[in-house]
Amino acid sequence: MLILASASPRRKEILSKYFDNFIIDVANIDERNLNLPPNLMSADLSKRKAYAIFNRHPKDIVIACDTIVVFKGQIFNKPKNEQDAKRMLLSLSNNHHVVLTSYTIIAPDIEISNTVRSDVYFNKLSDELIDDYIKTGSPMDKAGAYGVQDQNFNLIKRIDGSFYNVKGMPIEQIIKDLKRFKLI
Repeated sequence: MLILASASPRRKEILSKYFDNFIIDVANIDERNLNLPPNLMSADLSKRKAYAIFNRHPKDIVIACDTIVVFKGQIFNKPKNEQDAKRMLLSLSNNHHVVLTSYTIIAPDIEISNTVRSDVYFNKLSDELIDDYIKTGSPMDKAGAYGVQDQNFNLIKRIDGSFYNVKGMPIEQIIKDLKRFKLI
């Protein structure tokens, strides 16, 4: 059985485009700042999520992901409140940032870990657009306070890398790894 170790509706949506049969089991781990560099932090978190679920399902295939937004060396997690979301969006406006998604796949006798990078370039955002976007509530459960799929707001000028990585699950690379290790 394939298990997605995530409560993210976006990851569920992405995975369901490729697999009809999987279950979701959410890992309740402490995701507070680990004082690690961004790429190591997301890798560590994805691995801890995967093992938390694999310990409950040791005969299955577990996929866990962790996505972080990095702007000028600072990690932008999910916003604490609307003011924090506005601060992040104002910072990202007319700038470039990096999205790192680490994933871990664990199956009996197999562990695969990888981190995928995408470079995201934002349009210049007006205060009015930011306020309207925040009113939708969409930024509040997303790293960096935005969703790449929220295209009605025209936040993003360009992505160098995987759209799905920015959405939270680099499915192209995950599928390659699943096939390479004959897990699918």
